[in-house]
Amino acid sequence: MTMTADLLIRGGKIVSPDAVIDACLAIKDGKVFAIGDEAAMPQAKETLDVRGLHVLPGAIDCHVHFRDPGYPHKEDFGTGTAAAAYGGVTTVFDMPNTIPPVGTKEVLAEKHKLAGEAAHVDYGLYGLLGEDTIANVPDLIAGGVIGFKLYMGNTFGKIPSPTTGAMLEAFEVVAPTGKRISLHAETNSIMERRETRLRDFGRIDPLAHLAARPAVVAVEAVSRAAILSEWTGARIHILHISSAAELRPLREAKARGVEITGETCPQYLFLSADDYAEQAGRIRVNPPVREKHNQEPLWAAIADGTIDLIATDHAPHSTEEKTRKDIWTVDCGFPGVETQMPMMLSEVKAGRMSICDYVRLSAFNPARVWGLYPRKGSLTPGSDADIAVVDLDHEWTIEDDKLHSRSKTTPWNGRKTTGLPVHTLVRGRFVMKDRKLIADARGWGQSVHSIQTMPVPSPKNTDQTMVAILQEPKT
Repeated sequence: MTMTADLLIRGGKIVSPDAVIDACLAIKDGKVFAIGDEAAMPQAKETLDVRGLHVLPGAIDCHVHFRDPGYPHKEDFGTGTAAAAYGGVTTVFDMPNTIPPVGTKEVLAEKHKLAGEAAHVDYGLYGLLGEDTIANVPDLIAGGVIGFKLYMGNTFGKIPSPTTGAMLEAFEVVAPTGKRISLHAETNSIMERRETRLRDFGRIDPLAHLAARPAVVAVEAVSRAAILSEWTGARIHILHISSAAELRPLREAKARGVEITGETCPQYLFLSADDYAEQAGRIRVNPPVREKHNQEPLWAAIADGTIDLIATDHAPHSTEEKTRKDIWTVDCGFPGVETQMPMMLSEVKAGRMSICDYVRLSAFNPARVWGLYPRKGSLTPGSDADIAVVDLDHEWTIEDDKLHSRSKTTPWNGRKTTGLPVHTLVRGRFVMKDRKLIADARGWGQSVHSIQTMPVPSPKNTDQTMVAILQEPKT
């Protein structure tokens, strides 16, 4: 009996972290069925000719804020995942700083319902790891989280930052589960003190935000988090690396064998303090866009593997919320899930990295870090058919009002790029085709927590955890 595929993608260049090959790709039942010469491919119900185009594993953006529940005027899962589909992103991880925060099993269940009904692409949901949610860790894992988010510093939503003592206890509790903890690694007490002094002095200009959060806030936080990870064996991930200075404690921790990974975002690679004059509140984000001398070390850290992956910190707000005169009243963040791939592909075109490097950074490494490989992050037989078909020669100008996020205010407006996703497929189904969203793909997205397989955990110093010491002493 002859096997019939559901879709044959023919004539393209298939990209892995190690090679680009001219081959066809057959999809059956949502998975990659076969890769090879066209003569060796099965018959297919549908054929997509992609001659002249590159076939990439869809990007995995492990850092987005889709604002649902609580802030639907900024974004929701429908609009956010539509933007992802246009950006060649096939899996997103949504952060827990919503209203209410995702710190209980009840809130998590409601968020799964919201996402499941509206998502065009696959998703993971973070649980909040805070001073008052440590006891909820087992319930959150049972309810389906991809990992945990701990806010060492303040950001949008004013999630309280735990003390170092609570952080240690939280790490102790999560370490045996094998789940990874993502960290907003900025030291809150330094920032709060400096911001208060700046406000009292009357500084309300955009650069005051940067002045309140010098790179030392990240250096101290990354160093402290790495020590707690090393002590407990908890796996950690440093979000939105913004400075050259924090690369040193990250490198040193990796060299010591700490279970630590890190990401950076396009805003820290392409923007600098020089842009505040023109961009004003549009550019306000946490951590802040920093001085230009940080950019090249971040690129070098991508090249040498110190930084493991690219994410966006997609953080939408309304135009009014981004254009206030007093910088302290401007909401922090801006959209990025739709623009990351075109911007990074432009760097491929410019020769800063290869297309294989980009796939490693945007898909392969995120899948490995988060226990989704080989189902996600690669195009090999048996993997999910999560695919971005891209035209590396397509010139595109980013225009805020044409983006598909509900937010229409970014610092990227007018930026010219080269390289654009033409088709996006999630588990073998088109969610964006010929630069048009597939309407009935809404609700196609699924949570990826059920396919996550993290390595066996190695908790350390278990005889000294809070649980261990709160026992009757042995006589």
